Amino acid sequence: MPKLATKRRQKDQKKKMENQKQTGPEAPIKVSTLNCINLSNPDIHHSVSLLKQACLDCGFFYVVNHGISQEFMDEVFVQSKKFFDLPLDEKMKVLRSEKHRGYTPLLDEHLDLENQVHGDYKEGYYIGVNVPENDPESEKPFNGRNVWPASGVLPGWRETMEKFHHEALEVVKEVARIIALALDLEVDFFDKPDILGKPIAILRLLHYEGKISDPSKGIYGAGAHSDFGFVTLLATDDVMGLQICRDKDAKPQIWEYVTPIKGAFIVNLGDMLERWSNCIFKSTLHRVLGNGQDRYSIAYFVEPNHDCLVECLPTCKSENNPPKFPPIRCSTYLSQRYKDTHADLNAYNK
Repeated sequence: MPKLATKRRQKDQKKKMENQKQTGPEAPIKVSTLNCINLSNPDIHHSVSLLKQACLDCGFFYVVNHGISQEFMDEVFVQSKKFFDLPLDEKMKVLRSEKHRGYTPLLDEHLDLENQVHGDYKEGYYIGVNVPENDPESEKPFNGRNVWPASGVLPGWRETMEKFHHEALEVVKEVARIIALALDLEVDFFDKPDILGKPIAILRLLHYEGKISDPSKGIYGAGAHSDFGFVTLLATDDVMGLQICRDKDAKPQIWEYVTPIKGAFIVNLGDMLERWSNCIFKSTLHRVLGNGQDRYSIAYFVEPNHDCLVECLPTCKSENNPPKFPPIRCSTYLSQRYKDTHADLNAYNK
């Protein structure tokens, strides 16, 4: 996408945001300007430069011309809304499993224990890599059988989501190649069988109900957090809500809205990649504030294989900058992070 067209879209979206209903003690102060990576650009050096600057700065950027058609993106959003429009008792039939598959009710996730009075005012639906129960790989923490609404309830829903899951993984792998070059690694570093050969890839449909957030009362669409893993793709509708904080240690913290751009993915780095890169690349705090409108988004979290050992990358350490973290297995790290932020499933049986 040409640079001028991107800036024009950002300006139009900023004006739209200003016209949207904004209430509560924290009206938007500023709108973030993020780099935009064109995956069809033949000048890979330009893409690497833009991505590297973004990863050093705030860990957020846009990706356009990623190969997923706008028509299909629109259809995924239509199908997502169809699920969330179902009665609650129908959605609870596919309540998330211990392997993080299925429906997550309102307030199920609690991302900012220090500042949130309740959990997040959002509901979601997890879809992972499908691993049958009789497969030995299913014993791993994030492997398992997907949970689906009955085909009679939502015809074609499963097929749409499986197709999107597959296509989004290809986008992440392309982004990972540019990240590798930005870290002075071989272009196929993350493509290795023991890293992204059998990734933990989780698609999460999200619906933020039309509740107005009020940070002064601890009410958020999604509490402040940084993502746990490697890379996240985020597609959103045109309702503003996502905010980032470039400096989590600032007093007070300064929050910037991220403008949705139709057809683009918002990409951000997770804590695992920050750890992998020895804190050279940034995993940034972000949150969602509701403004009274329903909001839909689609997040796609990609992490390395379960057994991948995450240890300081060879290009990210030196005598003056030794590794800051001990090595840790991917699944060990993720399991603890999920446990810390999700409700105990036994609570739904009471």
